[in-house]
Formats: sequence, C-alpha cells, structure tokens
Amino acid sequence: MSSSIVHVILTGGVGSRLWPLSRKSQPKQYLELFEGKSLFEMTVERNSHLVNQVMVVGNVDNCHLSKKVLEKTQTTYINIVEATPRNTAAAIAFAAFAAAPDAILIVTPSDHIIDEMDAYNSAITEAIAKAQKDYIVTFGIVPTKPETGFGYIEYQDDAVLSFREKPNKATAVDFISRGNFLWNSGMFCFKAKVLLEELHQFEPTVFEKAQAAWKANQEGQLNLDLSMAIPSISIDYAVMERSKKIKVVASAFNWSDLGSFESVYDYLLNQGHPVDDQGNMVIGTDVFSTFIGLKNTIFVSTPDANLILQKEQSQDVKYIYNQLEKENSQLLL
Repeated sequence: MSSSIVHVILTGGVGSRLWPLSRKSQPKQYLELFEGKSLFEMTVERNSHLVNQVMVVGNVDNCHLSKKVLEKTQTTYINIVEATPRNTAAAIAFAAFAAAPDAILIVTPSDHIIDEMDAYNSAITEAIAKAQKDYIVTFGIVPTKPETGFGYIEYQDDAVLSFREKPNKATAVDFISRGNFLWNSGMFCFKAKVLLEELHQFEPTVFEKAQAAWKANQEGQLNLDLSMAIPSISIDYAVMERSKKIKVVASAFNWSDLGSFESVYDYLLNQGHPVDDQGNMVIGTDVFSTFIGLKNTIFVSTPDANLILQKEQSQDVKYIYNQLEKENSQLLL
C-alpha cells in the first residue's frame, strides 16, 4: 500500500518587507495580486493533484484568511492553529504529530511563487522516492543570480555538504562561481515518524513540549501556555543542519519567495505589468501616477500609506516596518 501524501502549508509569515501592501491583518500570502489569486491559493492548487490530504499550520490571526481560500477552492483540510508563533521546528512537529507515522509530508511555505510545473512535479516525485527510503529531503533551487536575500545549500549529487546563512554580495558571487550551491527554498519532504525521531534526538525539549501542546489541542487549536513552553527554533537549525539523513533535490523550476518589492517587480514585469521608459512601476492604484527624473523606482499605494522606493533598496523596507512596530503604529494592522 502506498503511503498517504500530505501537503503541509506553513502560513505563519507577516511579509514585513512588503509593507504597506502586507499587513498583520492581511499578510502577503493572502494578497490577491496575481490575476485575482493569492500566493496561498496558488500554493494549494499547485500541489492538489500530488497529495491525498492538506494540512494548514496557521496562527490565530490568519486562520480565517486560510479558511476563506480553502472554501473557495473546495479543499478539505486539517487545521492546526498555533496560539503563538514558535518558529518552524514546532510548526512542522505539529503537522508530523497530526499525521500517520508513515505518511509522507511535503512541507511548503504559503508565500512562494513557482513556475515550470513539469520541473516542479519531477522534483516532488524524486523527493517522495527519497522520503520513502527514510531520508529527509530539502529542495535546493539552481540559482539564477548571486542573491543575498536567501540562504544557500552546498551540495554534491544529492548529498548536503553544508547550509549557509544569507551571504553578503561578495560571498554570493563566490557561491555562484563555484557552481555547487543552491538557494535554500524552505521546502521539505519526509515521513512524519522520521522527522519526529530526528527532532527527538537533536532537540528533545522542542519534541516533548510540542507533543504536549499537540496532545492538548482542541479541534486543532493549540493552548497558549503549553505553546509558550516550546523553544522557538527553526527546522534548519533543529534538524536539517545536524541530521545524517538529509538529501537535497537540485530543482530547476522557477522559484521566488517574493520576499521583497524587487522580486515582486521582476515577477509583475514578466507578467506584462506596465513600467515606463525608465523602469518605474506603480503598484496598487489606477490613479494616474508619473515619474520625472527617477529610474527603477517603485511607487506602492494603499488607502492609508504610500511607499516610494528605489528598486535596489527593497530589502530596507523591513527597517520602516520595525520602526512602525516600535511606535505601535496602526499602519501595521
């Protein structure tokens, strides 16, 4: 009997680098920017033909947004609602506890954009085959440029030699020139029990506290006090960087985490979104807007806030977000 295949969608991020489009009440994965669809909806659709079951790990602030999309797409799903964010090790552990031990989980963020479905499907098929042999599989993306906004995986064949943090420009250029580095996509595939065994070995406290919180769940809703006791650790640090069972699938599909306005700009440009002769783009309004003496500028308009930025400075939007957070600003809600 073939294992059940479960698509686990992680929906926790706030998308601070896409403020003012992305807000706490409407994070980037729910913005219907893509021909009337959101990234979350596209994530659900992309995997629907590959899996038997869908699980959504969300939080109290966004689970109603997920519900709306899943009802729209008529997707039945298992709902796991975190009381408080405890990072990806806990989020993935909850999904593994909720699944049958032999079920194969395909874990994906909800806010990435992927094209070239043939390459994607073959990467997933390859990962499932490795997961059936009790490996924990991570997906590395063949890089197209020396990107500083992503972590990297150094690899040989399907073996992971090392995980690297987001590099500076010179290091990223070096990685690309060496030819055996992949972007770390944050997507994984494994049997539920294998992941839990490894988590138990390397981070027993995360395992035990997450298990206690899961056992006390009420229809998928987790208890706040039990959740607060779980150490906040990423799955990369907890398991991926330490386990001997890791394999990587080098994947050639088009992938972006749309983590900045620069990547949104590149995507929209590819889709035929208008720019002027100097590469300036307007997002979010049909009001006539024009640029004089500016190049590669993005104007982002929302009813209560506008952002004007140089495309190349896109990573700095998070500083505005952090400043507004310090001021407890209504503009983040």
